[in-house]
Parts: sequence; C-alpha cells; structure tokens
Amino acid sequence: MHAHDDTTTPSRHILTPSTLNRLVRDLLEDALPMVWIEGELSNVARPASGHLYFTLKDSGAQVRCAMFRPKSGWLKFRPVDGMQVLVRAKVGLYEPRGEFQLVAEHMEPAGEGALQREFEQLKAKLDAEGLFDPARKRPLPAFARRIGVITSATGAAVRDVLSVMGRRWPLADVEVLPVPVQGREAPPAIVTMLRKASASGRYDVLLLTRGGGSLEDLWAFNNEQVARAIHASAVPVVSAVGHEVDFSIADFVADLRAPTPSAAAELLVPDAAAIARHLRQLQQRLGTLQQRRMQALIQRTDHLLARLQAQRPQTRLARDRERLAHLRHRLTAVVRELERDRSRRLERTHARLLARHPRQQFSLLSHRLAQQDQRLRHAIAQILERRRATLQQAARTLHAVSPLATLERGYAILFDAEGHVLRSALNVTPDTPLRARLADGELSLRTNKG
Repeated sequence: MHAHDDTTTPSRHILTPSTLNRLVRDLLEDALPMVWIEGELSNVARPASGHLYFTLKDSGAQVRCAMFRPKSGWLKFRPVDGMQVLVRAKVGLYEPRGEFQLVAEHMEPAGEGALQREFEQLKAKLDAEGLFDPARKRPLPAFARRIGVITSATGAAVRDVLSVMGRRWPLADVEVLPVPVQGREAPPAIVTMLRKASASGRYDVLLLTRGGGSLEDLWAFNNEQVARAIHASAVPVVSAVGHEVDFSIADFVADLRAPTPSAAAELLVPDAAAIARHLRQLQQRLGTLQQRRMQALIQRTDHLLARLQAQRPQTRLARDRERLAHLRHRLTAVVRELERDRSRRLERTHARLLARHPRQQFSLLSHRLAQQDQRLRHAIAQILERRRATLQQAARTLHAVSPLATLERGYAILFDAEGHVLRSALNVTPDTPLRARLADGELSLRTNKG
C-alpha cells in the first residue's frame, strides 16, 4: 500500500492570508447591504487622526466598529462607554488582522432616532398644510396689557419669565396658566389651556414655554394636536421651548419663536427704562420745538407790529408829503433845466440866423470876392511872368540857332527863282537869277559863267 502525496495533486489551489481575507471581505460586502444595529458602546477611542473606534455589544456578543472622518466629526453627541446607540453601518473585514468589523456611516443615541423621524414626518405634513406659512403669522402687540403664560407653575421657565417681565414692564398683567409640560398628560392639557385662553378674550398674547431637556422631555411640544391648537388660537402665540439650539413643532407653528423663556419675555414687553429714556428725549424735543415755535411767533408778532406801525395814516401822510416835496423839487429842477436848454438853443439859432443874414452874407461874399480877385490877379501875374520868362528863354534859344544870327556875322542865304535855298553850285547855270538875303535886307543876283 502506497502513501498518497497531496503535494502532487494538480487541482490544489493555495491561498495566502491576504488573498483569503480579501475574498471574505468581498463576500461579506456583496452579501450584506447597509444594516441598522443597536447596542451598547464600549472601548470607545478617538485617536489624533479624528477617526472613531469602538465596540458594539449586547448581553450575548460583540462586534468591532470603526467610523472614519469626516462622518465621525458630524456626530451631534459625544459617544462614551455604556451609551446605548443606534448605528447604520456596512459589514466588512479588517484585512490586516482578519477581524470582522462594521464601518459606521451614521450613529445616534438609541430611542432618539425614532422620535426624530416622527418629528420630521409631522413637520413635513404640517408644512404641506400651510401651518408654517410666514404670511399667516401675526405681529405682537407693542404694549400688551394682559399676557397668559402657559407653562409649569413650578419650573424654572416661569420664574425667569416673571422676573424679566416684572423688571422690564411692571405695567403688564401677567397670568400663569399652569399645565404639565412633560409626559403623556402634557399634550391634552396644553391643548385644553390654549383653547380656553383663546376663547376667554382676556389676553393680548399667549406665551407657551418650558425649560430645556432631552428630545423625550420636549416631546409634548412636538404633538400634532398642540400644533393645531396653536394654529387655531384667536390671539398671537409665542413659543419658547428649551434652549436656543432646540426646535419644536410648536416653534414652527407659533407666530413668533423665541430661543429661550427669558428671551421670550424680553420680546413680549418693552423695556421700561428704554421707554422712559425715549419719553425724556421726546419731552426734550417737544420743549425745544415749543421754544422754537414761541420764538418764531414772537418774531412774527414783532414784525407784524412794525408793519402796522409803518402803515399808520400819519406815517403814510408824512411819507407822502416828503415824497411830494421831493417830486416838486425834482420838477422845478427839470423845468429850470428845460428853460436853460431852450434859452441856449434860442441863442444858437439866433446866432445862426444872424450869420446867414443877407447883409452879413453880402459883406462876407464881397470880402471873399476881393480876396479871390486879388488871388486871381496875383495868379495871372505869376502865370504871365512864368510864360514871359519861358518865351524869352525860348526866343534866346531860337535866336541862338536862327540863321538870322548867322547873317549878322556876315553870311548870306541864297534862294533860287522858286524860293528854294540853294545848297549846291553844281546845278546852277550862268545867268541864273538868284536872291541873296543878308542881315539887313535882300539882293537880286545873276550868276556869271564860272
């Protein structure tokens, strides 16, 4: 009988731990979807990386869990050992150690998740019906005379409200309408009180309030009947439930939401000190305006009195007399100036007439004629003298070139029978009659044979 050697079996498939863990991880992630699991926290650790590691257990088993950033930073509470929580997670495997674990996507305290979902469902329902519509919200009275406070008669909220209202506005009549604000009996009691207070007609505004607490403690104010009673109230309703970070259905339906009971009290009544300061300022402004108006009236009265005095008959007559005398003086001066002007014009006209009189004109013209005659004679004499000098000069010049002057020096001019000057002896025949002109006369000549 031979021993069987498994190492030689060709169908053997060998896995490494890493391959095996990866295979198991893929099988778990593919087989199981996102799950919700509730349990108790233990071994909670948050290293410097910000990731969160913990163990989720019950009485019979436990499972390791991890919650990575940034989801670990989104938690609205601080996880501690022993806390009961509800976790939504993916099932997986931590490969390096081969350990089964959950990778958490969301975590909330156990019990609050259901309440929160119920809260969101009711909020969406009432919002769809228009109970949260800002258009239907009513303004609060500026000075409420009577305020109804629906709250617990023994809680801290009512003490805070009464203290703030008493300090700020003692004139307001504040009535506490006691109701339970926690537990099963709270919603119907709140609804009943809201209806009674609204129907009584005693109140200018209602305040529905309580102090802080957990979601379960504040649940009475997330009740549908309470919300509808607030919506049906005939007077404005202010809601101040819990702390500043707490929001309830009552807050969304109310005409005004206040973050705290004390803040609600400050919103409902004015500050008496501020009102007093404002009144003092108004009084000062009124006094200033009255003083200015009085001064203006006094000035106007003085002005009217001055106008009345200025318009008295005696004053007007005296002013008119002064004006008449001034006009008379101006008229006299104008008349005198006109007379002087006429006299000057008359004198100028008379002088012009005298200058144009025939006798004056005859004498003037005779004098001018004598002057012109003298000037004419003198001019003629000058012209004659100039012409005589010119003629003499021309005679001298003519005489200088005249043949007569040549004749006086012993020369003679020969003329032929026709009277032509004989200039050559070539054409002269014997016995030709000639005529010779001398300086003192003429001679008749006859040529001889040459």
